[in-house]
Amino acid sequence: MSVNIKFSDESGSKNNTGATINDVADSKNNGLKDKAVLGEPRGSGRLMALDAARGLAVLGMYLQHFASNETISAIVSGNTTLLFVLCGGISYSIMAQRMKDRETETTTFRARMLARAVFIDVIGYLLILLNTPYGVILPAYAAMFVLALVLIRHSTRVLVTTAAVLTVVAPPLMILGMSVLSGAYLLDDIAGGPMSALALAPAFVAGMAIGRLDLTKVRTALSLAVGGGIMLAVGKMLGVFIIPGLSRSFDGWLIGLQDTVSAMPTLPDPNAIWPLNGEPPLWNMLLWTSPHSASTFQTVIGLGIASLALGLVCLVPKNTSVVLMPFAAVGRVALTMYAAQFVVIWSLKLAGIEYSVGGIPFGDLLVAVSTLLTGWLISRLPIGPLESLMRHFDRAFSDSRIAPYSKGRSSSTTATGLQH
Repeated sequence: MSVNIKFSDESGSKNNTGATINDVADSKNNGLKDKAVLGEPRGSGRLMALDAARGLAVLGMYLQHFASNETISAIVSGNTTLLFVLCGGISYSIMAQRMKDRETETTTFRARMLARAVFIDVIGYLLILLNTPYGVILPAYAAMFVLALVLIRHSTRVLVTTAAVLTVVAPPLMILGMSVLSGAYLLDDIAGGPMSALALAPAFVAGMAIGRLDLTKVRTALSLAVGGGIMLAVGKMLGVFIIPGLSRSFDGWLIGLQDTVSAMPTLPDPNAIWPLNGEPPLWNMLLWTSPHSASTFQTVIGLGIASLALGLVCLVPKNTSVVLMPFAAVGRVALTMYAAQFVVIWSLKLAGIEYSVGGIPFGDLLVAVSTLLTGWLISRLPIGPLESLMRHFDRAFSDSRIAPYSKGRSSSTTATGLQH
């Protein structure tokens, strides 16, 4: 799973509409940026598309956790995580560019990201303490905020190359981390399995590269949709025709290799030196295509679906963008909505109530409508509850570091929408 987090306007002005940095196209569209900051309606232009994509991911998570349709679950499981992370990388990149355009100190952006990483990490561990049946991605997402700081000044080509390399090298490093870092919780969040920052980094860095593009252009949206469709088709064909046979051969080779290494104990000894104290690496995961396996193939498939969804959303004409409004409303309060599902599951389980709607007629539709309606109601607030807390936490670390804006710029400060 994943979460999509967004921070609204930091100025706190009552006249501000709540527009965020996602209202803004890239640095080439300064006129559009200034309009978004000075009071364009929420949900216009780029903000609408990105928020709608986040809303789709939130909706997918709720369907996965509360509904019972196996077909829907197969589509959304794991893929919602990568869609969230992709949108998070886009927002991260846009905010970095926005602060650069405003001639804000680099330390301001770093302070904000570090502050938000701490806030998200704390919220994540509070949700983990509820001990629900589902994994919480927030600690890994917080780690990505920090790790991505080394890339913000690099070119788009470097970001694309890094995303491609991570797609290949992250899975084996992640599997090794599952063995080496098991039990070391903070390090485990960085590289300790399919829900770690390293496993999700390809999608985040890809999002950072996409954030350098102008998503308001039809050509960009078409490129995302077509590219995502190709990635999805290639991943699925590999999963059907190539991976099964390759996986069987690889499993057989691993079994033979383990037989030759008889000195390795069956169970790890926590008091022994490494690697005798670690779990044996599950190298066969490299050829898995199941949800949340974080293999190269599952990442390619998930990124394909995420890019396709984002491209299709960006292709919706402005005069018919009303169809995106329910999803964009959910996306604007994504952190609150993400946390809410764990609280609801925890509350129902504590009360001994089954949280799945499998036995209710049209249960899946009920979950979808309830999710969209709840998100819409929360989005009517000036800012979501958790988003508001995050804004105040962020301001405590960044307000004093903001450099004066250039002549003619607006004095209000906007923040970004960040996803899980």
